[in-house]
Amino acid sequence: MRIAICDDDAVVQEQVKAFITEYSDKHRIPLPQICCFSSGEDLLACQDVFDICFLDVEMSGISGIHTGKILAERNKKILNFIVTSHEDYLDEAMHFHAFRFLTKPLDKNRFFRNYKDALRAHLTVVDRTVIETKEGVYTIDSSDIVMIEAQFKKIIITTVNRTYHSTQRFDHWINTLSKQCFFQTHRSYIVNMEHIDNFNHNTVSLCQGKYTAYLTVRKYSDFKRTYLMYLECMR
Repeated sequence: MRIAICDDDAVVQEQVKAFITEYSDKHRIPLPQICCFSSGEDLLACQDVFDICFLDVEMSGISGIHTGKILAERNKKILNFIVTSHEDYLDEAMHFHAFRFLTKPLDKNRFFRNYKDALRAHLTVVDRTVIETKEGVYTIDSSDIVMIEAQFKKIIITTVNRTYHSTQRFDHWINTLSKQCFFQTHRSYIVNMEHIDNFNHNTVSLCQGKYTAYLTVRKYSDFKRTYLMYLECMR
């Protein structure tokens, strides 16, 4: 996950970073990659794609409101927080569907509540996936995918409703599916954390034991951290 903080006040930048770090430490989840910017121009010039952005409204040059509008046009999934000392901008911020409106000085408990909501929203955003097969092309919700298995030269996609034999390569699915919801547990398996029942050092059980995926021992620790973060965000 990548987070941008855009504020011309370095003190506020450090405060937001500190809150995010404290929340991650408290809940034992990986710390997101955080980038700070002092102006809307600097943020918009950056080519990186961000999942969450904290925007100060009143900055020299491009305002946080205008910056947020452009970011939302570039990436419809971005979650923009508007941070300001004045509530007069609330209506304007809502025009581009800002995720939350935070007032200065920032209250830590309120920040934590809204940040947790953002993490959960980031994980549960509706995402559609195109599956290409020899029989035709199908569009489904990514959340319906239980697991993907590479079996010899076949790519088998198991969903809650049926099984597909995809003509797309396994690498395609590794690069396409959300890293927050899907994890490659083995060279031949990708699992959807939404459908996990339990796991050990060797296997992952999904859909009440209906399906099993292999888990490479060397990936166990990383998988465990990622899964615990997923669970924390979904609470």
